[in-house]
Amino acid sequence: MTRQIREALLLALLSIRDMLASVGPVLLLALGLLAAAYWWLDPQPPRTVTLATGPAGSAYADFGQRYAQALARDGIRVQLLTTDGPAANLQALRDGKANVAFVRGGSADMSDDAEHGVMSLGALFYEPLWLFYRPAALVSNNTKGNTTQKPATPADTRLTSLTQLRGLRVNLDQPGSGVPDLMSRLLEANGMMSNEVIVSSMAPQAAAQALQDGQLDALVLITAPESPVVQSLLQQPGIALAELPQADALARRFPFLQTVTLPRGMVHLARDLPPDDIHLLAATTALLTHEDTHPALRQLFAQAAQQIHGGSGWFNGARDFPNTRTSELPVSPEGDRAINGTPPFYQRYLPFWASNLLERMWLVIGGLIVLLLPLSRVVPPLYTYRVRQRVFRWYARLREVEARMEEGDADATELLNELDELDRVASQITVPLAHAEEVYALRSNIEKTRRRLLGRSDASTLTRPTLL
Repeated sequence: MTRQIREALLLALLSIRDMLASVGPVLLLALGLLAAAYWWLDPQPPRTVTLATGPAGSAYADFGQRYAQALARDGIRVQLLTTDGPAANLQALRDGKANVAFVRGGSADMSDDAEHGVMSLGALFYEPLWLFYRPAALVSNNTKGNTTQKPATPADTRLTSLTQLRGLRVNLDQPGSGVPDLMSRLLEANGMMSNEVIVSSMAPQAAAQALQDGQLDALVLITAPESPVVQSLLQQPGIALAELPQADALARRFPFLQTVTLPRGMVHLARDLPPDDIHLLAATTALLTHEDTHPALRQLFAQAAQQIHGGSGWFNGARDFPNTRTSELPVSPEGDRAINGTPPFYQRYLPFWASNLLERMWLVIGGLIVLLLPLSRVVPPLYTYRVRQRVFRWYARLREVEARMEEGDADATELLNELDELDRVASQITVPLAHAEEVYALRSNIEKTRRRLLGRSDASTLTRPTLL
């Protein structure tokens, strides 16, 4: 029984070896083509990517941390590039210092960026124009130069027009934030010159403290409501948020702006802050990237945007963002697919590297299958040839014995010994059962040759003359 098992195992191993040797050339060709396609398509992304955020402590910086955590789950390290704001983010993207960046609409002229490979991964959230001011400073400014002292009315403490900023100390954020350029355009639309306002360019945290200390009369920010500065000033006594009744008119003049509403009680329900709905101007911030950024990284950022910005907020409902409706630049295919399409089913079951490899290589794999189908027909003949070659190579030795027998010079006993040895070797040849007939045919031919040789030996003995 042990011998039978050993012979069966040997036969199986030989069959596997023959099959691998037969399939080998086709497999080598397929692997070579796959390696060439992998090198050409470069499906796996770099493990490090740079995201331009904004000033430290801003809403951009907070979102950058959340993106870094999201991509870290797929083994991608996100380097956060701190800048002065959206305009600086866009410049970093143009200069190749960043692969992805938060950029607010209207923060810079992006008319030529589409031609230079800058594209959008989708609009992410609204960034309102927050105009905080001290009502006491507004009253003082209104009564300046008036000899008649009248008690202040509620209307005197409310800032309802940008023209009321004339003569006030107003902080317009840092130049890279894009706020100074936007406010210059808004003031010009209201018939004011920028020199009619006492402008400063302090960082948001320092400006907020200066406003509370009375060193500033107003400050302007354009940021998401998640900004710590905004959260603090909205609940600070003695600080008010301006509502601009002309917001709709300004939004018509500047297409990148639109009106949003801060609902009553949104800041603090128990304290009823704000006590009324407040209409604000807002720009839309998008996640921009460059066409040189690896497609897999663009896909990861677009998918992370779905998770981070897909919920409801102060100015939007659930699933309002991300969207492709308000993008100033063309949306990349990865962003459009993540926002408006349905992700492939295999992304739910495969790790990122595997699903990305399948997505980038499926066309090549399909082409290889089409190419290998006709080539696979070569495998069965190769397999049959290898098995038969194990038998047929002994026919050369058999023919040599027959040739020597025909010549008649060789000793018959020597030839019989060679045939016996050849028969012993043939009996030990291991082939699959489907090819066993080849072995039996070889042994049969050996036996025929032996009989012919014995027949000739007997005939020569009978005809040999008797010596006297």
